[in-house]
Amino acid sequence: MANKLVIVESPSKAKTIKKYLGSDYDVIASQGHIIDLPASRMGVDTENGFKPEYIKMKGKAKLIKDIKDTAKSKEKIFLATDPDREGEAIAWHLRNELKIKDTDKCRIEFHEITETAVTAAVKNPRTIDMNTVDAQQARRILDRLVGYKISPLLWKKVKRGLSAGRVQSVTLRIIMDREQEIRDFVPEEYWLLDVILEKDKEPRLVYAKFYGDVNGKIELKEEKQVQNIVDVIKGGKYTVTDIKVTEKRKSPPPPFTTSSLQQDASRRLGFPVKKTMMVAQKLYEAGFITYMRTDSTRVSDDAIKMAKAYICKTYGEKYYLNRNYKTKEGAQDAHEAIRPTHLGSLSAVEAELGKDEARLYALIFNRFVASRMEACVYDFTKVTLNVKDYIFHATGSVIKFDGFMALYKESKEDNKKVEEGDLDEESKELPKLEIGDVLTENKLNFAQKFTEPPSRYSEATLVKVMEEKGIGRPSTYAPTISTLIDRLYVEKDGRMLVPTELGEVVNKIMVEHFENIVDITFTADMESKLDGVAEGTTDYVAMLTNFYEPFIKNLEKVEGSIEHVKLADKETDIICELCGRNMVIKRGKFGEFLACPGYPECKNAKPIVNSIKEPCPHCGGKVLVRKSKAKKTFYVCENNTNDENKKCDYISWNKPGAPEKKFVRKAAKKTTTKKAAKKTTKKTTTKKSSK
Repeated sequence: MANKLVIVESPSKAKTIKKYLGSDYDVIASQGHIIDLPASRMGVDTENGFKPEYIKMKGKAKLIKDIKDTAKSKEKIFLATDPDREGEAIAWHLRNELKIKDTDKCRIEFHEITETAVTAAVKNPRTIDMNTVDAQQARRILDRLVGYKISPLLWKKVKRGLSAGRVQSVTLRIIMDREQEIRDFVPEEYWLLDVILEKDKEPRLVYAKFYGDVNGKIELKEEKQVQNIVDVIKGGKYTVTDIKVTEKRKSPPPPFTTSSLQQDASRRLGFPVKKTMMVAQKLYEAGFITYMRTDSTRVSDDAIKMAKAYICKTYGEKYYLNRNYKTKEGAQDAHEAIRPTHLGSLSAVEAELGKDEARLYALIFNRFVASRMEACVYDFTKVTLNVKDYIFHATGSVIKFDGFMALYKESKEDNKKVEEGDLDEESKELPKLEIGDVLTENKLNFAQKFTEPPSRYSEATLVKVMEEKGIGRPSTYAPTISTLIDRLYVEKDGRMLVPTELGEVVNKIMVEHFENIVDITFTADMESKLDGVAEGTTDYVAMLTNFYEPFIKNLEKVEGSIEHVKLADKETDIICELCGRNMVIKRGKFGEFLACPGYPECKNAKPIVNSIKEPCPHCGGKVLVRKSKAKKTFYVCENNTNDENKKCDYISWNKPGAPEKKFVRKAAKKTTTKKAAKKTTKKTTTKKSSK
């Protein structure tokens, strides 16, 4: 019988760890927090040192009893919650519930779920780090003070169900500030002029861009200016006057942090940041990657040795180069970068994973390996051509040694300015040219353009800005963006985040009346103070006092000065069949619905039914767009009803015309590996035969 108990956060992690520790250990899961502040009230005594009022979480009473019952018979208990502030706080609550002594070394942590890491952790337990716990408490209380004081004000002045938050509100301001930049933007006209050139007996064409004249660069601002130049150079000869060849080196990017993983997964895989973190959590709990909430690019010595062996075996010794990446200033640097726990056959691991897990794992795997590889070396060539005293430039690149690019190519950032000489700018090879060569015009092109406003933020670019400005921490990026979307403060237009009318109203109130809450510098400074609490250099009660006293005075002052804001309902072209008015979109407890604006005279209301243009491929009827319980979109014919008289059975995960996927109304439990699937089949067969 097992005489030791390990308590982790998730059941899937418990299964993975159990197989490493053997029969002497029982491993159970707390399923996240078991103790928290009450949901129905603030739960913080602001008059007595901001003492939190902790209660057992709703629905966790039986789980807590089961944990206590299991712990009674154990000689030793290890608290192995996640290695971050939240995990430390959960371990502290567990310690208190199980009445473990403060001095007992019961806390263990590991940053990867491997046999080596887990067995080493149980040999080196420590006491609960109360500085880390206090940092988590301080953040939780701070967010409560802001949320539970300002949110009721928004309910009263705008509408119920709204919320304000310390990180959430400043992030909304960042999105709204960008929207204002776009609205204020005045486009400016400019022109592009380029030419396609030929060299005698050379099949390869040369693409050259207008630069200026012999006196320097010329900005092309209007059509008349461009036409005058074209009239002069049309049909002219282009003489090579200068050739510069520069050897350049492109170094690999560092291994992933939480922020860079979220950004790259968004650009390459189209994952929202919330999905990236959910998939990464699964990979971590199954033992495939290291802990996925980190702001560090540091990796362990064992990981470096592992990378060297893999690169030298797969690509050759000349491809390996150990690198030390500088961690961003202000980073906590508590955990390693995100990396695979083992470097073996990538395809073999991918075969064990679901589609999304496999894609994200491959991204993490390749990025880590590439970070330990040699730079890509290439020659960048810039050719200057003169035609009747006007200057054109042609550029090209030739890779001499592919280095890390044999494995990994960086994705382009949204709005990233490409510098001259970047390998991504021009990868084509120029024909062999010498000074004095004369090229002839194949085609002359010119086009009118207008400067464009800055792009709206995507989830990826917003995460980057949040990290750069010190807004939140790796664990808060995804939930912050999800909250803004869930509260309908922003909506997604493709990949871009667009503020709604509601978001604008809330942001205006916050900016006008709670300027420090939505001030980027103030918010970043609060994060630094929370880091100080974790390091033991800042007293969190004093920090909260310094924040709360001016905050509550300002709240009392502005409460009477804010006028009620009435939001206009969005009118639709759907006619109310009872009174003939155009119905409007309203939002209730269960989401948006159609309602008659004539309420209370007319109480007509009905759900919003979305449809697509494509007809049902089975019967030609209208195809409706619906959401499953897991919020996944599916398509169903309007004639596919639940009654006995249904006329059509069309239902699909894909739009009509796309490759058909089997639609299962109730998904069966999915096994994670082929081996597990075989075991399940074997057990089922045995039961049937015994009957």
